[in-house]
Amino acid sequence: MSNPRTVRAARGLTLSAKGWQQEAALRMFHNNLDPEVAEHPEDLVVYGGTGKAARDWRSFDRITASLRDLEGDETLLVQSGRPVGIMRTHEWAPRVLLANSNLVGDWANWPEFRRLEAEGLTMYGQMTAGSWIYIGTQGILQGTYETFAAVAAKLGSEKHSEGTLAGTITLTAGLGGMGGAQPLAVTMNDGVAIVVECDGSRIDRRIEHRYLDVRAQNLDEALELAVRARDERRPLSIGVLGNAAEVFPELLSRGAPIDIVTDQTSAHDPLAYLPAGVSFEDWKDLAAAKPEEFTLRARESMAAHVEAMVGFLDAGAEVFDYGNSIRDEAREGGFTRAFDFPGFVPAYIRPLFCEGKGPFRWAALSGDPADIARTDQAILDLFPENDHLTKWIRMAQDRVAFQGLPARICWLGQGERAAAGQRFNELVASGEISAPLAIGRDHLDTGSVASPYRETEGMKDGSDAIADWPLLNALVNTASGASWVSIHHGGGVGMGRSIHAGQVSVADGTELAAAKLRRVLTNDPAMGVIRHVDAGYEDAERVADAHGIRVPMKEGE
Repeated sequence: MSNPRTVRAARGLTLSAKGWQQEAALRMFHNNLDPEVAEHPEDLVVYGGTGKAARDWRSFDRITASLRDLEGDETLLVQSGRPVGIMRTHEWAPRVLLANSNLVGDWANWPEFRRLEAEGLTMYGQMTAGSWIYIGTQGILQGTYETFAAVAAKLGSEKHSEGTLAGTITLTAGLGGMGGAQPLAVTMNDGVAIVVECDGSRIDRRIEHRYLDVRAQNLDEALELAVRARDERRPLSIGVLGNAAEVFPELLSRGAPIDIVTDQTSAHDPLAYLPAGVSFEDWKDLAAAKPEEFTLRARESMAAHVEAMVGFLDAGAEVFDYGNSIRDEAREGGFTRAFDFPGFVPAYIRPLFCEGKGPFRWAALSGDPADIARTDQAILDLFPENDHLTKWIRMAQDRVAFQGLPARICWLGQGERAAAGQRFNELVASGEISAPLAIGRDHLDTGSVASPYRETEGMKDGSDAIADWPLLNALVNTASGASWVSIHHGGGVGMGRSIHAGQVSVADGTELAAAKLRRVLTNDPAMGVIRHVDAGYEDAERVADAHGIRVPMKEGE
């Protein structure tokens, strides 16, 4: 049996695989488990409490060996983190196909998943953990930034102000791999954030990586710091140790001057949420020994947590669910008003999805930050009229610390992704970028997910739970020439609540890569456009018409 060890992606131009497509998959697989990137790399856990890159260390070793041995016309099949086959395909086929955590409908629940996981038959892949394109907290940062920018625009419109978060205090919780983006996203929008976290090491980690500014010694100090910064209209993020199920109600009872409330604890999995009254040190043992009792206690605590959020809503705060399924868990815990506030996608993001916009990310396989600096400039040169994008790139250059392989993310839409991919491939071909780039995205994207409590909540035609779309997305990306493609169940919101797909395409400077990138980076976001056209969104229809995206049901009308 293989043992845990420290894993880091290779750097430079020396290959240990038989081509850059395979080498890219290998380096990104290993990068997911870099100690700078992963939450608990010794357990193969990348983020989200339990999201893994491989099922076990023996599977890790066999995946690594398979990628090094893989030919340019072969495809590795990975079933929930375990390599199960290598097939002869062709050079346009993906080098890896992955399926994670997928269970038949009636069995798609946490107890059944955990039973199968305990027998070594599956693993939880989250979104970008089991699809090998996680890039650390930066990976969700721009989406979080975009969300808070939309909140700022809404509040600015309502209050006839400048549309930033200056002069406001945001209350949230969770500083894990996903939630860790929240404090920096708030301060990038000029606001003040108080972030509650039950794991002190996470607070320290976020400060070390420059995502969080300071740690308050207690709640009184956190409020004092927040109010002073708010009054000075000075951005500041404050971490405070505590349990959100206790701290949120306490702040509400004090009448704390909170303007915005959300949450990004690991509420999608009750065993990954610390109940009130349970010490941090006893958490894992109690969850393992008494999972059913722990689940009940976690849901009761989530009910108290969400009840406080609704209390802030009633007091006039802007409140939203940030996609961790805490509302449904709170409903299970007995709180009947859990859905009184919306999810962030229908509240702020859906207009972007209608344009095919979403989180486009890339990593420098060389390990050289200069390659990311060159791609940043390429983005600025390609889209000089996009002031919002320019602001993001400049701030990211100044304020985002790389974790593992240097990487960048920005939200690009239909037509823009293909243009960026082509330019990146040209830069690799010319030698201006020293080694290939792995280009992917979050599964939280315009046309790659069915998630009724998050991305597809409140669809105009009521099609929230239709899961055909992410499956079609994966099929289209496979047919278009992506380097690796994945289909997952349950990422972000938990078992039984989502189906989603991912793709990664490698810009290695070849003409073949250029042809693949044109197709993948056109067709992938186009899935989002046609998904929203089909649901009746007029903005999506305009985008489809502008980009020549064919929608048969609209032809001949």
